[in-house]
Amino acid sequence: MEGFLSELDRYLFGNGRHYKIYEKMGAHPACFEGQEGIHFAVWAPHARRVSIVCDRNGWNPEQNPMLPLESTGIYEGFYPGMGVGELYKYAILTEAGEWIYKADPYAFAAEFRPGTASITADLSDFPWADGKWMEERKKRNPEESPLSVYEVHLGSWKRCNRPENNGFINYIEAGEQLAEYCNYMGYTHVELMGIAEHPFDGSWGYQVTGYYAPTSRYGDPRQFMEMVNILHQHGIGVILDWVPAHFPKDAHGLADFDGAACYEHPDSRLGEHPDWGTKVFNYEKTEVQNFLIGNALYWYDMYHIDGLRVDAVASMLYLDYGRKDGEWLPNIYGGNGNLAAIEFFKHLNSIIRKREDGTVIIAEESTAWPDITKSPDEGGLGFHFKWNMGWMHDFLSYMKEDPMYRNYHHNQLTFGMSYAYSEKFILVLSHDEVVHLKRSMIEKMPGSREQKFRNLKAAYFFMMGHAGKKLLFMGQDFGQYREWNEDCSIDWHLLEEKENRSLHSFLRDLLQLYKTYPALYEADYLYEGFSWVNADDASRSIYSFIRNPKNHLSRSGKPGVQNSALAAVATEGKAVLENGNTALENGKSFSAKIPGEHRESLLFVVNMTPMDHEEYWVGMPKAKEARLILTEEGLCKEEKYYPVVKGECDGRDYHIAYPLKGFGCALFAFTEETEDSCANALSPEKEEKIQVSEEKPKGEQEKKESSKVAEKTAEETAEKAVEKIAEKNAEKTAEKTIEKNAEKTAEKTIEKNAEKIAEKNAEKTAEYFSEVRVREEAG
Repeated sequence: MEGFLSELDRYLFGNGRHYKIYEKMGAHPACFEGQEGIHFAVWAPHARRVSIVCDRNGWNPEQNPMLPLESTGIYEGFYPGMGVGELYKYAILTEAGEWIYKADPYAFAAEFRPGTASITADLSDFPWADGKWMEERKKRNPEESPLSVYEVHLGSWKRCNRPENNGFINYIEAGEQLAEYCNYMGYTHVELMGIAEHPFDGSWGYQVTGYYAPTSRYGDPRQFMEMVNILHQHGIGVILDWVPAHFPKDAHGLADFDGAACYEHPDSRLGEHPDWGTKVFNYEKTEVQNFLIGNALYWYDMYHIDGLRVDAVASMLYLDYGRKDGEWLPNIYGGNGNLAAIEFFKHLNSIIRKREDGTVIIAEESTAWPDITKSPDEGGLGFHFKWNMGWMHDFLSYMKEDPMYRNYHHNQLTFGMSYAYSEKFILVLSHDEVVHLKRSMIEKMPGSREQKFRNLKAAYFFMMGHAGKKLLFMGQDFGQYREWNEDCSIDWHLLEEKENRSLHSFLRDLLQLYKTYPALYEADYLYEGFSWVNADDASRSIYSFIRNPKNHLSRSGKPGVQNSALAAVATEGKAVLENGNTALENGKSFSAKIPGEHRESLLFVVNMTPMDHEEYWVGMPKAKEARLILTEEGLCKEEKYYPVVKGECDGRDYHIAYPLKGFGCALFAFTEETEDSCANALSPEKEEKIQVSEEKPKGEQEKKESSKVAEKTAEETAEKAVEKIAEKNAEKTAEKTIEKNAEKTAEKTIEKNAEKIAEKNAEKTAEYFSEVRVREEAG
């Protein structure tokens, strides 16, 4: 069978560097000695014999033996007459003399559960129609592009009347409906959970047996291709969850594949997760590395996937992860780092980075392991992005607090910016946060039903403004009350309720603004992209900050040059707003259309308590005015401008005044003026320094003729300068006098009025919480 697996193929596989190994291993239509059939290849280094078993030979292991290829551990065979869509397995005779039956690790398709057989498939010549998307993706810089991810579990996103398939939606229907929904809402990508074949629904797809097979729950491989095709044609990217950390012990899977530890480490202290009851890949074996690296590249190449989100990275990096003393072995240096896994990640991610086609790889890593998103050339692991689990924990902890006591936890929302630039983070509110008695997002919020929705709006507003890309799990964008359940659809009927619909509309406004304003995504990982206005207003639990686009001020003070790769994204966002399907809002059109793309900076102000503030001052850079574009009610239907006036506030020389409601959100757009590119860096004395210039006549004759005029002009100029200096000195003296008097007056006033103010605040607070208790008791 020369030609199927060449000497070069075997060499590259043995060295872990055959990046298209999926074209050689597994089952492929082929022609041998003039006959059409299927060629099979499998790696089983501990096997005594391997055979192909299928319906055609009555699943008899003696009928179609495979041939070993020298000392590679690979067996290959050809089955004449066999075609696409047929069930098969490998029968493996172990060293102990026992026949075991295994699914193909490289199979492109698998039998619908509870069946466990592999299925022959042909993935060649699929009619892709996403060329425009793929070309634009190459030009895009992922770090400077919008990334708002809608995390989806297809089995519970929507169910349909298909009892023979457990009510699962199929790939093509899902693609069409997801494309419509994501464009309507403003999501840029979907992240799909559990696409690789897995035997148990309750694992959510995180215990994989078929790494190269899209699960048959929703259709066949070519239908999954069409799903991706549809999403790309509608401008939606596709990210898959990928699980190279562990695999289950199911009899037909990878565990003890050839009767011995093949894909896993033979020592249970390195080869098993005691908490999960699963096997751990042996990253020291080059063939195992090749299996996983080839699998990652397979999804990018064969299915045009835009990104992989790697599950449980921490469990791979730490040898003692989830293990007690005596249950793990240290590395050769005596530490707990898994050196083989570290090298595996660097190898994998360096290959993905070299593609330079806009694809990304994302780490779900829950510890402080350094340099996750730094390139391997710089000593990092090489991921493009990392889930920010620390931010998520602090954010949810804060939002659960009673608003009356949030002032004691103020730093939980500000702390994230202290390390925001250490990695390239994605802010996530994923499926893990709304299961196992953790409660849904709306039910995490304190207070009455009305208070919960106002709290959650404020929470999403803060999240969308914070530096970092974004991810939200399905059902949380409209305030589903119950926890997520993989066995049934999310509660779409809640969109008929006023409060749920209001939250849904509010988040939609935020998501559409996110795609339209580069200030919200272009400089996520640059210091210029985010600046606190007031991070210390703990007593009132109010946060204010500014987001800037990249190069928002050049040296001349003009707006910076736009990243040209973003133009298509902005145009697409505009088209969605103007032409998008509005059926989800019961026929109501989108009230405020956002034209094209804006290079303006954005000011966020959010109140995390129910207390109103009639005239809340917010410090501003120098600008002509601030345009209010969104409040807690959603996008502003009419333009409203607030003057930026001179007057110190929040350490800045200018400010605006705004009536901030309880749980209020205010988003302003403004253009920073030329002067302010350095105004905040200079002292007032330097700003107001008087400059007197005298021009020197060029010629001697001119000098004589203009001497008298020059003398007179100099005298007048000197007099004016003296007057101005005197005025400035008088102003400064007056300011100091006023300050001293003001301090004395303020001290006396504070002493007199403190008790009255405290009494009034206490009365208001008591009234508010009394009202809340009455509402809660009333049901």
